[in-house]
Amino acid sequence: MPTLSESQLAELGRRILAAAKVPESECDAVATHLADSNMVGHDSHGVMRLMQYVEFVEQGHVKPGSPIDTVVDTPTISVLDGNFNFGQVIAKRGLAVGMEKAKQLGTATVFVRNCNHIGRLGAYTEEAANAGFAAMMSVNAPGPGGVAPFGGMERRLGTNPISMAAPSPNGAFVLDMTTSATAEGKLRVAHQKGESIPEGLIIDGHGNPSTNPGDYYNKPYGSILPLGGSLMGHKGTGLSVMVDVFCGMLSGSGVCRTDLPRGANGVWLHLMQVDQITDLAEYNGWMNTYVESLKSTPKRPGFSEILMPGEIERRRRSEREQSGVPIPDETWRQLTELAERLGADISQVG
Repeated sequence: MPTLSESQLAELGRRILAAAKVPESECDAVATHLADSNMVGHDSHGVMRLMQYVEFVEQGHVKPGSPIDTVVDTPTISVLDGNFNFGQVIAKRGLAVGMEKAKQLGTATVFVRNCNHIGRLGAYTEEAANAGFAAMMSVNAPGPGGVAPFGGMERRLGTNPISMAAPSPNGAFVLDMTTSATAEGKLRVAHQKGESIPEGLIIDGHGNPSTNPGDYYNKPYGSILPLGGSLMGHKGTGLSVMVDVFCGMLSGSGVCRTDLPRGANGVWLHLMQVDQITDLAEYNGWMNTYVESLKSTPKRPGFSEILMPGEIERRRRSEREQSGVPIPDETWRQLTELAERLGADISQVG
């Protein structure tokens, strides 16, 4: 199992994407985002995605070099059409547009249509929080999803994640969660490692509970359960439905489309500049008081501490900056085979 540093992960992505004829600036945007995901422990959104992304380029679903068009432009609202360029390229543009508008008037909302998989949402909202914004971001699956609605046994919803972030004196609060019981990428990691998964995450193609991630990928296809699983899945389904409304219908990206691969995204981003809303010193004081209150809570048996949203990712980054990121053998095999097929030299990377 090879172990790579952040710079090696990014270089691996750049070389493979460049060999797939992706423009240099877009290679860097995608590769650095994937490497960052690995560094904070979200391997499901890291370099393992390169196989999928190259496949989408070759199939024409991702169109590198496509322009990003502005469809609606008001002082506080933008709607962008990404023309199916890489999701990371489009989302970075959307975040930049939103932050510039919010600096002027205190708030901004950005929608994106015709966009591919944008990766880990928390990377964008954390960047916004570190720049002084409270941020909310979500994406839907306008095309085929992988999640069964509560009570159903076929894939009709996306994993439809939601991220919220806010500035804090000791590191931004960053919530990044799916409205499904798990992210598809986490199933892929377990499948590549040959590991089982906990109960309550998926059902097989016959509607039965399963701990085998292969039941999601092999026919008859299984489904991911909504957040809350078999007992409380109506809550996850309700959240997912509203994400489809905000990210799919309001953006114009759509829902229930049959002309898109799994992984396409419609995007909704909302930003508020904190110091235009409230006194920043008072806000930071409340943040410190709040963190102290939660962390001083008496602990249940088996628990040693209370964690804030985003805290575990910061710790994982610190750990991996020291020790590197282990790449599962099957993932590395697929990456080296892909590089060889494309003619990408990654011999000095791993």
